[in-house]
Amino acid sequence: MFGIYLKRELGRRKKAALVIALGLALGIALVITVNSVSAGMTQAQDKVLKSLYGLGTDMTVTKARTAPTSGSSGGPNFKFDAKSSSSSTQSSDRVQTQGGQALKSSLVTKVAGQKGVESAVGALSLDVTKVDGSFTQGKAKSSTSSSTSSSSGQGQPGGGGSGSGGAPQVQGGGANFNVNSYSVVGVDVAHQGLGPLSTMKITTGRTFTSAQTGAKVAVVSKSYAKEKKYKVGSTFKISGTKFAVIGIATPDSSESDTDVFVPLKVAQTLGDAKNQVTTIYVKATDSQQISAVKKEITANISGTTVTTSADLASTVSGSLSTASSLATSVGKWLSIAVLAAAFLVAALLTSSAVSRRVREFGTLKALGWPSRNVTRQVVGESMVNGLIGGALGIALGVGAAYAVTAISPKLTAQLGNTGGGGAGGGPGGGGPGRQASQNTLEIALSAPVSLTTIALAVGLAVTGGLIAGAMGGWRASRMRPADALRSVA
Repeated sequence: MFGIYLKRELGRRKKAALVIALGLALGIALVITVNSVSAGMTQAQDKVLKSLYGLGTDMTVTKARTAPTSGSSGGPNFKFDAKSSSSSTQSSDRVQTQGGQALKSSLVTKVAGQKGVESAVGALSLDVTKVDGSFTQGKAKSSTSSSTSSSSGQGQPGGGGSGSGGAPQVQGGGANFNVNSYSVVGVDVAHQGLGPLSTMKITTGRTFTSAQTGAKVAVVSKSYAKEKKYKVGSTFKISGTKFAVIGIATPDSSESDTDVFVPLKVAQTLGDAKNQVTTIYVKATDSQQISAVKKEITANISGTTVTTSADLASTVSGSLSTASSLATSVGKWLSIAVLAAAFLVAALLTSSAVSRRVREFGTLKALGWPSRNVTRQVVGESMVNGLIGGALGIALGVGAAYAVTAISPKLTAQLGNTGGGGAGGGPGGGGPGRQASQNTLEIALSAPVSLTTIALAVGLAVTGGLIAGAMGGWRASRMRPADALRSVA
């Protein structure tokens, strides 16, 4: 009897049922869309942080930044001989540790021994500035050190200056220089699963072997290889040391801040940084205890800055950060408001529909129907309306999420500095002159729909049906057989 009556009443009131279902569907669809976009934002932020940290890395340890000493040079010096023959080409490389910040390699073992640390590995980030130039015909006064980053042979690399401090003075002639800056990171070839190379995928060639601790071999990023037209087997020099390219790597996400990877010991020799590292990558035994591990390292190892993924996340700005804030704040409250309005409208429409059925319910009670049967009938109709609304809402929400994923709008993430030795405490590379451009990453937004989100939508549909049914059932239970007689009169 219940099923037959339910089917007949829903068939008679298709329009009203559809209006209630659509109201619930819009609210549920918005909840699915906002949840999916928020999940996509979280994935995008994870990609940004992963591109800095490396897979499995929970935190990094760098040297605490110190104020520059008075009289320190604003940039590297390059030595050229102004007495050389006319139009002679000369070349000079300057290799220095990133930001001038370095830690003793022995600290890697000390960090690995701290409570809560599963493993630790060191890396050395270097800034390489290569200057190629030639002197035109002229009589030089002297042969001196030249600090230059421009074609005029004056100024300092990365500084953009145009002063003549330290530049060679040539009578009746001049100088012409080209500057090429790139980043080099020395990696522990025995532990490549943790650190800067862990975010890179070898697309051509191979990576290092554990036996190549002192080999003059290199893995270069895909973008740098394309720029320099390097292939596996190509060779190049850094400060006179010849390297062979054994592999070309592509970052798992976004862009790599590092151009060249070499074995750690070789990098230490190039940078005159024997037994030194600039970054220690740390993996905790329990990801839930990262804050405790950070406190442990900070307390026991002075003069260092410990940076976690949470610290890095707080420095991410740009459209990704803005959109994420909107999705988690405005989007969440908008979803709640729309869903509450949908529930209220469904309840009011159900109550109104019951009020128009006074004669029907009054007659049923006069025929002997108890109030609980009338209430059950109204709740059953509302539950069906809620489930229909849930199905429509899931379809609309999944469609909207799919559209976002198909369009894949681009979001930018600008990475700030957390105060460590490197850019954001990550592998860095590139030096101060390159951080501004290379720390702006572009991420394609997706909106994945999880089973949890679908289950939430079903729960909301059932909840909406119950709320509407409760309102309508309460209204129907208050009717009396006399109400039917008055409605006839």
